[in-house]
Amino acid sequence: MKPKIRVIVVDDSALVRSLLAEIINRQPDMECIGTANDPLIAREMIRERNPDVITLDVEMPRMDGIDFLERLMRLRPMPVLMVSTLTQRGAEVTIRALELGAVDFVAKPRVGLASGINALADEIVEKIRIAAASHVHRLVAKAAARAAASADAGAAAAPAQPLGRISTEKLIAIGASTGGTEAIKEVLLPMPADAPAIVITQHMPPGFTTSFAARLDSLCRIGVKEAENGERILPGHAYIAPGGMQFRIARSGANYVAVVEDAPPVNRHKPSVEVLFKSVAAVAGRNAYGIMLTGMGNDGAAAMREMKDAGATNYVQDEATCVVFGMPREAIAHGAADEVLPLQQITPALLARLRSSTDRLHHRI
Repeated sequence: MKPKIRVIVVDDSALVRSLLAEIINRQPDMECIGTANDPLIAREMIRERNPDVITLDVEMPRMDGIDFLERLMRLRPMPVLMVSTLTQRGAEVTIRALELGAVDFVAKPRVGLASGINALADEIVEKIRIAAASHVHRLVAKAAARAAASADAGAAAAPAQPLGRISTEKLIAIGASTGGTEAIKEVLLPMPADAPAIVITQHMPPGFTTSFAARLDSLCRIGVKEAENGERILPGHAYIAPGGMQFRIARSGANYVAVVEDAPPVNRHKPSVEVLFKSVAAVAGRNAYGIMLTGMGNDGAAAMREMKDAGATNYVQDEATCVVFGMPREAIAHGAADEVLPLQQITPALLARLRSSTDRLHHRI
């Protein structure tokens, strides 16, 4: 038998600690080996008991959860599942936690705590299992590399070469799940201001995609926002599927437009990569470029194959750089990948292809 996943729960609420421990101990493949009401107690417990995963609250006494996470990832990288409140502040702090190396998060309700957490039991234990199997060192290494790069003012200021004259028909579609917030950032940061329009589905609950989009918008040369129903999809911009909604594209004359709707989950997800990629295959065809990034499950794999069959060029993140290789593995198994590349090579490869198509266009003119 496989050993059980050993979990430590860190939360300043005695009720939350009790509820999470009970949910964990109900599972045949995991056990709660300790609970702590603040990070200083947790630090000693982690040292003594060597857990596989910890769940970590954001706001706690004596040391903020983010400060603790930053120290933990520097000194003893390990899988961390954040337990965040459904507030704007909670969402902003959660995005920061994902940047620092937390694998994922669960959004706990502000009211009806006991019933709310019990309703989330399946999601909590699934995310603990995913965290236990994830490659945290990859997240931490990327975070350290970015910190070093940002300390180098010359590197940070290096301008991205404009693409020049490319068709406004070109469209980039990105799908991601666990580990995806940082992977998406890695793809978007090198994009020049005149990049083709980009549409993105990242598995994320309502309330958190707003903060995620705002964070990316503050870092990227392109504009980044949550998609709104009916708006034009424009070059130089990226549009993120709002949490809890389905996002696809449609045509309106010569333009791509966003369709954001309260439609049923697909592959258990809302938003679903399958929904977005299927619409891109139908609407953009050979003008599309697909990117499948880190994530658990198979959401989007079949639709990415539809994109390829419609003439799109598809890039899939390789196993060595994924936090979780599930979605990329499934895309490859479906024969959807044109290239399987390390994360940091995807955008350069895509931009090189776009530039070569621009050169051919100028040649014809």
